[in-house]
Amino acid sequence: MSNRFRLQFLGATGTVTGSKYLLQAGDHRVLVDCGLFQGWKQLRLKNWAELPFPAHSLDAVLLTHAHIDHSGYLPVLGKRGFRRRVYCTRGTQALAEILLVDAAHLQEEEANFANKHRFSRHQPALPLFTADDARAVCRHLAPVDYGRTIEVAKGVTACWRPNGHIIGSASIEIAHAGVKIAFSGDLGRMNDPLMRPPNPITEADYVVVESTYGDRRHPASDTEATLRDVVTRTVARGGSVLIPAFAVGRAQVILFHLYQLRQRGELPPVPIFINSPMAIDATEIYREFAGEHKLSERDYSAMCRMAKFVRTPEESKLLCQQKTPMIVISASGMATGGRVLHHLVQMAPDERNTILFTGFQSGGTRGATLVSGADVVKIFGEYVPVRAEVVNIETMSAHADYEELLQWLAGFRRAPRHVFVTHGEPSAADALRRKIGERFGWSCSVPEYRDEVALD
Repeated sequence: MSNRFRLQFLGATGTVTGSKYLLQAGDHRVLVDCGLFQGWKQLRLKNWAELPFPAHSLDAVLLTHAHIDHSGYLPVLGKRGFRRRVYCTRGTQALAEILLVDAAHLQEEEANFANKHRFSRHQPALPLFTADDARAVCRHLAPVDYGRTIEVAKGVTACWRPNGHIIGSASIEIAHAGVKIAFSGDLGRMNDPLMRPPNPITEADYVVVESTYGDRRHPASDTEATLRDVVTRTVARGGSVLIPAFAVGRAQVILFHLYQLRQRGELPPVPIFINSPMAIDATEIYREFAGEHKLSERDYSAMCRMAKFVRTPEESKLLCQQKTPMIVISASGMATGGRVLHHLVQMAPDERNTILFTGFQSGGTRGATLVSGADVVKIFGEYVPVRAEVVNIETMSAHADYEELLQWLAGFRRAPRHVFVTHGEPSAADALRRKIGERFGWSCSVPEYRDEVALD
């Protein structure tokens, strides 16, 4: 049997979505992350393309965390014959069981809506995967504890280290035949208001590091002051604030900041709604995994009582019709799907309202279109005028900026043989590559889609 150890990049190259890394260790295959491509149409089409390997040939899948751009392709993998274990932390298992089924429901709803209103080029429009596909693959989730090394395929071991991005998120160390490779996953902030800082990894021969914010620092502005000012001026002109937010991580941070403002009496007395069943379920998981974040039980309970949770479609429709000032947090964070689209249809044409984004907007998403200043946005096959104020507060991002990425890399006690920079737009990835070379003098490159390298 050959001892070759090879790595192929099947996603998150030139983009922040679709994370997939194929490790071939001798005759065994392990996939690190299994994400959906999002954003530009040419990226989304890759979700429908055939994989360069049979799904049933995988020995295992290893997840860094539950976000859909890292886990959302799992139901498709299952449809195509994968029946082995999906190793992940306990927090990731809990969240993935929510996120994958919710993502499937969105796929089904969008296909049904497209068929009903006949705006799809495909007749009939079909979902990429169904809720049954999602539930089936969730049965293969195999939880592991942080810091425990396990064998995931013959001769291949893996260990998960907390990395502070969301509940359950981790960096993964993988070893085979005396060679170790570390995957950063999506690294959290060193001083996040909710999550604890990433744990360092001290040794690896190869490193795969994300670069979402590889070309920028997070602004030093006061997040809560900016949020207060946006809400205050919007309510003063009789408008509402719509906050598209990732259901896991970002929705909870926003709710925490609003809670802090209300505690200090700095927030107008308007109702706050969370209109995302997935965000509601994810928020409740924060209680179960209290050791992974900084919130006390008292603050957590008070924060949840402050917001009104909108669970049913009927309640959501009524909320969309409400005309009095309010704050609505709804998924998704880049306005690619979900209930937030119905709110955008109602709220974007009204100049009194504000659409408030709270982090990176990937190219080709509605969020990126809106943040760029577009005066119309396409939703459900129709162009909706945008007269509302559009604001983006990047200080709420759950991703490390380039200084924090470099700080994490500085934890390695010796130089890796090579660093691969992924999960970033081209300018961000190349900027981080240069910074790593200048700061550490390490060998470093930005791989392209389907590049394959030997890990000697």
